[in-house]
Amino acid sequence: RIQYPDQAARFYLMEVELLREHGTPEQVMGLFDTAISAMPNNNDLLYARGLYAATQKRVDILERDLLQVIANDPKHADALNALGYTLADQTNRHQEALDYIQRALALKPDSAAILDSMGWVMFRLGRYQEAIGYLRQAFEKLPDPEIAAHLGEVLWVTGEQQQARKVWQGILDKSPQSEYVLEVMRRLKI
Repeated sequence: RIQYPDQAARFYLMEVELLREHGTPEQVMGLFDTAISAMPNNNDLLYARGLYAATQKRVDILERDLLQVIANDPKHADALNALGYTLADQTNRHQEALDYIQRALALKPDSAAILDSMGWVMFRLGRYQEAIGYLRQAFEKLPDPEIAAHLGEVLWVTGEQQQARKVWQGILDKSPQSEYVLEVMRRLKI
């Protein structure tokens, strides 16, 4: 970082990845804090810490960091989406989440991740048919385990259990240990 200061954020992020694999959550957050103290308005560091905080169920840190990213760059679709998705998933602030996700979708209308988030917030708002529409679009663009878990859950809840099983089985055939799909199936007692 001293020799290549213009690459300092990248080096911090590489070090964070090593700590995520071999350190503790406290060490990871400590390194993020050090990095952001050195580079307080670096969107890459703020965004990465926010996402990591979400994995630790620290919505307060995620919200603070992503709001800073959005203040620095109001068109940062990924930050808008991550904030909206996390608020939809981990809080009851669904209407606020919808606003962030709508803003992200306006910026990146073809993003599978944002379409997935829109489907998830619609589900959380009880707008099931809209949720299925967005989630099917997302899954067509990117048949990934997390999107499959979301789509399957909404299908299951709306009485389309056979369709839900088909979506989940398609993922499990490729990735039998898919954490997202297995977790939703356990939660729904399937």
